[in-house]
Amino acid sequence: MKLDARLTLFMTLVGVFLTSLLLGNLIGGKLTYIPFAGERYTLSVGEIPFPLTFVLTDILNEFYGRRVVRRVTWLGFAMTGMAFAMIQLAALAPWVPEAHHADWQGLPPSAFTAVFTSATRIQIASMIAYLTAQMVDISTFFAIKRLTGNRMLWLRATGSTAISQLVDTILVVTIAFGSTLPTHTLVEIVITSYLVKLAVAIGMTPLIYALHGLIERVWHLQPVPLEQPGGDVGGTDEPSRP
Repeated sequence: MKLDARLTLFMTLVGVFLTSLLLGNLIGGKLTYIPFAGERYTLSVGEIPFPLTFVLTDILNEFYGRRVVRRVTWLGFAMTGMAFAMIQLAALAPWVPEAHHADWQGLPPSAFTAVFTSATRIQIASMIAYLTAQMVDISTFFAIKRLTGNRMLWLRATGSTAISQLVDTILVVTIAFGSTLPTHTLVEIVITSYLVKLAVAIGMTPLIYALHGLIERVWHLQPVPLEQPGGDVGGTDEPSRP
């Protein structure tokens, strides 16, 4: 079967979105820092892949509509839950007896526990924050679009991200680390993580415009009208040749 070009585009966008989301959850337990003006500001390395989800949410919002992007949001939530369930099942599976010996050269049980099962709280926090923030992002994006029409893409893209990621950051940090870190550290992580997300969102605005133009020019897709709740993910057009 030959996949339609527009469906291939949609599958690619969703695939990269889900991969970035899952990776952000898996690596989010590691804390790093950014040195600035002689100070050290703490944040999670989960912030590395998440900027891609900002861009892709805006592109999906623009070209496929709120009904489709809500389905993608629920798919992301379900896949995160599936990953969480698989990790728990893997943790329940017994280790080979040799893994507990001092001369064992493979992955030790303590390392697996530290990386995966000890991050259960973070994964749950991330799922709650993700679903809440995505719904805020979708609503804010279309509220701004209703005011501006198809003009000012930068405003609805950056504006929706600025509001939704503030919600996401506060929720994930307070739920994941609220009982283990002092208040001043939590506040520092929230502020640093949010400022990083906001800076990246602004910095990636040219990428959104580039993808927007590429999709219009190559795949001949147009932004979904406000009165239309969902766009077509299929079609018969092949990408044009440069």
